[in-house]
Amino acid sequence: SLDLNGLTTLSEAAAKGLAHSQASLNLNGLETLSEKVAKALASHKGGLLSLRGLASFSTDVAKALARYEGTLCLDGVRGLSDDAIAELAKHKDSIHLTGLTSLSDTAAACLIGHKGAIYLDGLTSISDAAAKILAKHKGGRLSLDGLTSVSDNVAKALGKHQDGISLQGIKILSAVAIEA
Repeated sequence: SLDLNGLTTLSEAAAKGLAHSQASLNLNGLETLSEKVAKALASHKGGLLSLRGLASFSTDVAKALARYEGTLCLDGVRGLSDDAIAELAKHKDSIHLTGLTSLSDTAAACLIGHKGAIYLDGLTSISDAAAKILAKHKGGRLSLDGLTSVSDNVAKALGKHQDGISLQGIKILSAVAIEA
């Protein structure tokens, strides 16, 4: 892997140069990303692009990053618009959004079409509606390890997910939830 986590900014020219690397690319110190830099990084072929320092970004940046062909780690993201999540959902590999602490029902609906594993481990609660929507995701594993408890309705809904679900944070389950 190529670890350049000390970088806090990156020019388009530097991003184009880094995109030629065949190694996993860790740029976790970047706090902002322009659309041009995102487009350049999206052409990287190293299998993993980690941008954990980004707390948020525009819909245009999300659209550019969605073109990346490999695992996309955006664990520092704390908030994104529903439009940005809709663009990221077009990504075709694993996507890590473990920094998100909330997810609207609209954003959940955008994610069900994602063709890859989805990691939403920062969510500590989820609405019944969002759980029912996410249960329809068929692109791979769904990780919701930040949930410590779920309602019976959420458990029933998530129990229908077909591609593997991770709920490692759950501490208490009712008998009804266990049967789900």
